[in-house]
Amino acid sequence: MPKLIVTNREGETSDIEVEDGLTVMEAIRDNGFDELLALCGGCCSCATCHIHIDPEFTAKLPEMSEDEDDLLESSEHRNETSRLSCQVPLTAELEGLKVTIAAED
Repeated sequence: MPKLIVTNREGETSDIEVEDGLTVMEAIRDNGFDELLALCGGCCSCATCHIHIDPEFTAKLPEMSEDEDDLLESSEHRNETSRLSCQVPLTAELEGLKVTIAAED
C-alpha cells in the first residue's frame, strides 16, 4: 500500500496508507480530511478537491487534461503545483507523495 503525506490547511501533516487504485481525492476523503470537499465525487466537474503537489513529484504525474486546467483557472489559489486530487491516481511510482490541501476559494 502506497504512503501519502497530506498537509491540511492548518499546516498539520499526516501520513496515510492508501489502497492501490485509489485517487488522491479518494484517499484523502476516506481518511477523514473533511476540508477536502470533493463535491462532484471525482468527476472533474468542480475544483473543490484542489491540492498542491510537492514539486519533486510533479514530473511523475499524468499530464493535466484540458478540463482540469479549465477548472483550476477558476481558483485564486492556483500555482504551478496545483492539481485536482480526483485526477491523480496513486501508483507505486508515487510512493511517499506529498500534497497540501489548497485554501478554499
